[in-house]
Amino acid sequence: MYKVVIGLEVHCELATNSKNFSTAKNTYSSDHNENVEPVDLGLPGVLPVANKEAVKKALKTAIALNCQNPDIITFDRKNYYYPDLPKGYQITQVKKPFGKDGYLMIVLPDYEKKIEIHQLHLEEDTASLEHFSTFSLIDYNRAGIPLMEVVTEPCMNSADEAVTFLETLRSLFIYCGVSEAKSDKGQMRCDVNVSLMKETATELGTKVEMKNINSFNSVRLAIGYEIKRQGDILDRGEKVIQETRRFDETLLKTYSMREKVDAIDYKYFTEPNIPPIKITKEYLNDIKSEIPRLQYERYKQYTDDYKLSQYDAIVLVREKNISDYFEEIINNGASAKDACNWVTTVILGTLNKLDISLSELFITPKMLSDIIKLVEDGKLSANNAKNIIYKSIKEKIEPLAIIKESNIMQIDDEELIIKLVNSALDASEEVVNQYKEGKDYVVNFFVGQLMKSTNGQVNPTKALEIIKQEIRKR
Repeated sequence: MYKVVIGLEVHCELATNSKNFSTAKNTYSSDHNENVEPVDLGLPGVLPVANKEAVKKALKTAIALNCQNPDIITFDRKNYYYPDLPKGYQITQVKKPFGKDGYLMIVLPDYEKKIEIHQLHLEEDTASLEHFSTFSLIDYNRAGIPLMEVVTEPCMNSADEAVTFLETLRSLFIYCGVSEAKSDKGQMRCDVNVSLMKETATELGTKVEMKNINSFNSVRLAIGYEIKRQGDILDRGEKVIQETRRFDETLLKTYSMREKVDAIDYKYFTEPNIPPIKITKEYLNDIKSEIPRLQYERYKQYTDDYKLSQYDAIVLVREKNISDYFEEIINNGASAKDACNWVTTVILGTLNKLDISLSELFITPKMLSDIIKLVEDGKLSANNAKNIIYKSIKEKIEPLAIIKESNIMQIDDEELIIKLVNSALDASEEVVNQYKEGKDYVVNFFVGQLMKSTNGQVNPTKALEIIKQEIRKR
């Protein structure tokens, strides 16, 4: 048996108005070469200027990932030639990355794990190439977009851990407001490093890198394929070749791009056109104050304090706006357990069904909290409450107004329920006799009759008690 060791290099495009070192727009466009300035094309006589917002968002992410931060901001040149790199070098960070030695907690079904972050740095994205049968074209829209790279230590041991890390990291990006992190727009992609080693070995096996995987599902499939491929090689007594591979999403397999025996010498040196800038503690503290309560902290509160299940807590914290919505319901007086049930079923179900975002939903946390409290107090049945919520969403009328107009508050008046029960018993004496003969389940028939005659308004729990009480009197 072999131990699987996985490391990830995650690239995320930051949400800024302009590119990292030019004034060109940083926005997704399907039109080629639309958002381009001379700096992006590497034309002579132009100078880069660091994007303050990109720097701030990269530092914010580094702080959220519990990283150590540098004392000064510096950039470096990474020298290599490739058609999608017009300058012949990339402005990146080597000596003073924005974050080092951090970690991110992830939650899996049976355990939690700390994923160690080697470093986080900020660089510029490359242009994109489109390949045809006899030629290739270059689109410079992507060239120069601020690209944040998060590099983990080789500390993950399964595809589940790797995908959970990516999902959690994406949530962190969105929680911090640094990126939309949409894979379909190329805003988040990653390189995956996989190696196998014997369980008793003390040294890592030969690392194989898979480049530019765009979706989490593809990451899972690529890791699974590579584990089997490398395992088969080792079982035959052969050696795994250190190489870079691509994952084919159509064939669901990896294939070799090039062997990689030694590290490439990029001849790094300090970017001379961007002067170093000192980072003050006050600046870092200001950034830290903007970071909201993050996913893991909320997860622990929901499971430890609110006693929610692990599954429900994970669902609630996955997106910040859903978690905020849930917490606001609680702040308006509803219990955490009931708020969770309503959000994870009715609210999320409605969003999926209507294909809308939470910001487009008519029901506010206060409206939902008011309905939940009526159900908790026994003044409204759960079924009627759901119908009210659905009607409110459809007609955009406040739930309490619907209740007032429809007069569907739950019937709790004991004298009225006794009267209704006896009417039902008188109408079905043969069923009463069945109950007396020991067929206890027939009481459900009478509960159904009362619910039908009151349009679901009668309190079913109280009705059940009174039905048994009145039958015993006969």
